[in-house]
Amino acid sequence: MSKKRKWDDDYVRYWFTCTTEVDGTQRPQCVLCNSIFSNADLRPSKLSDHFNRQHGGVGGHDLNSLKHMPAHSDQNETLKAFGVASHEDALLQASYQFAYLCAKEKNPHTIAEKLVKPCALEIAQIVLGPDAQKKLQQVPLSDDVIHSRIDEMSQDILQQVLEDIKASPLKVGVQLAETTDMDDCSQLMAFVRYVKEREIIEEFLFCEPLQLTMKGIDVFNLFRDFFWKHKIALDVCGSVCTDGASSMLGENSEFVACVKKEVPHIVITHCLLNPHELVTKTLPAKLRDALFTVVRVVNFIKGRAPNHRVFQAFFEEIGIEYSVLLFHTEMRWLSRGQILTHVFEMYEEIDQFLHHQSSNLVDGFENKEFKIHLAYLADLFKHLNELSASMQRTGMNTVSAREKLSAFVRKFPFWLKRIEKRNFTNFPFLEEIIVSDNEAVCIATDITLHLQQLSNFFHGYFSIGDLDEASKWILDPFLFNLDFVDDGYLMKNDLAELRASGQILMEFETMKLEDFWCAQFTAFPNLAKTALEILIPFATTYLCELGFSSLLHFKTKSRSCFNMSDDIRVAISKKVPRFSDIIEQKLQLQQKSLYHIWNSSCNWSHRLIKLTVIHSPSPDPSTCTEQTGLGEQGEELGINTTERLG
Repeated sequence: MSKKRKWDDDYVRYWFTCTTEVDGTQRPQCVLCNSIFSNADLRPSKLSDHFNRQHGGVGGHDLNSLKHMPAHSDQNETLKAFGVASHEDALLQASYQFAYLCAKEKNPHTIAEKLVKPCALEIAQIVLGPDAQKKLQQVPLSDDVIHSRIDEMSQDILQQVLEDIKASPLKVGVQLAETTDMDDCSQLMAFVRYVKEREIIEEFLFCEPLQLTMKGIDVFNLFRDFFWKHKIALDVCGSVCTDGASSMLGENSEFVACVKKEVPHIVITHCLLNPHELVTKTLPAKLRDALFTVVRVVNFIKGRAPNHRVFQAFFEEIGIEYSVLLFHTEMRWLSRGQILTHVFEMYEEIDQFLHHQSSNLVDGFENKEFKIHLAYLADLFKHLNELSASMQRTGMNTVSAREKLSAFVRKFPFWLKRIEKRNFTNFPFLEEIIVSDNEAVCIATDITLHLQQLSNFFHGYFSIGDLDEASKWILDPFLFNLDFVDDGYLMKNDLAELRASGQILMEFETMKLEDFWCAQFTAFPNLAKTALEILIPFATTYLCELGFSSLLHFKTKSRSCFNMSDDIRVAISKKVPRFSDIIEQKLQLQQKSLYHIWNSSCNWSHRLIKLTVIHSPSPDPSTCTEQTGLGEQGEELGINTTERLG
């Protein structure tokens, strides 16, 4: 085990302070350039070398000159005498701005000192001259500095979000999803939706690893502890949208049971973005076999490197548009639709390739019934992809999402009637290959049974349904028939008053539904509160899926061991860090550190003088006071030199 060096207060003479990591490791940080060094550099020779080489004794001042420094009553003058120039805030701002761009572009922290800064210095030297190069040289862009800057910006963004949550007039909506990164670490990600002023805001909340198991209770504990850590009651959450395995995040999971135990009236919704899995579960045996045949063919081509190379060369030779097949995956929504479409469109070419490779999959792939089933599946999953894509956007609420699902399911009866008449207009791939009445009759029977079963599953699984008649005023309070509202409904008078306003009608026609009701909080608070309680809950985990895509950029093979929570927050949050506040706090902290160093160094000088005096014969007090070099300044600092020297 490597030796860990310990901090000594006497090291402040080299203009360093100490930072302590989570594991207790102490690391020196230069207060002049903010550079943080390793624990191995925590020794006087290393610190002195950096102090003299990088800062030149701080503009010519050495330790002996500290006794001539001004008192605490004039810290600004003290800092100037220390060589801290007025452009310090500009250097800090440049450093923070680069760190912000670095996180936004999902770049590694080392890119600054290894690429960007050397390039900037070369450009400054060539274009602007050596003076500009010297100024750029002072901008701190080391790996540790960029990391600390991103951490500080992340905390500022998180603080803004937490302040908004606390100030929200309504309970917030949360969406949760879990994924496994390339390091086999389970990551739980959460986004929040809340009301701020005249709009609904969607913001990143956290991305935290599940340390051991991935059970529902583990998810709940992590979710609850986040709110407790920031001193927010869990009942601030009005709804939670989940996705994933039923054992962890499903509607009947342990997680949901724990949440409802803490917050009984919370609304739990399941992500509506993944009807593909439901469709697969309802497939009849013949259609399921056709889907598995497609998966085996793709795995045969993609799963073996030689086959894949030969496949690409073969397709380039015959001039086919597609040269790469997609892998089938259970975890991504659009995978099946895209892979089935590609396989159907390249059916003849794939068949030739399987013959060329003498694959035992040829017999099943060439079967006429298989091709008919493949065409139907490609058409059906293409419809599902279009449905999912229409719901993949920010601001999607449960009302709009259920309307889209309801509209999709309502097409089934029309499709069934056309299929009964051997009309396959809604299935263009299938219509293309049906050539005989016998084939049409066989596939029509399979399709009819499947669509009927699928319609029942959609209604049961996703709870598809419109708002009840008494609540449809939320969607359009001006065309809504007030006769459907009971006379005892307290907000009926508010609805009548709202409908009488021409200005509010203009707002309704020009604003999004959520923004419209946010704008009515002042005039009609009861109506707005009721409407937004229905519109705030998340309908999908789309934002979490976007976050997982960002996580793939951060958690690369070379950066797999790092916790990327802060980087992800800065990268995908819509909030902009309050740079002026961060820099001001940084400068104040730096001023305190510098004064602490100066004061500690003065004390260190006194200790040296005291030792000298103790070993001197019969020192004269006045001479001792003179030796300290403090005089009236020592009195200003509250230093009794006679007492100090004994």
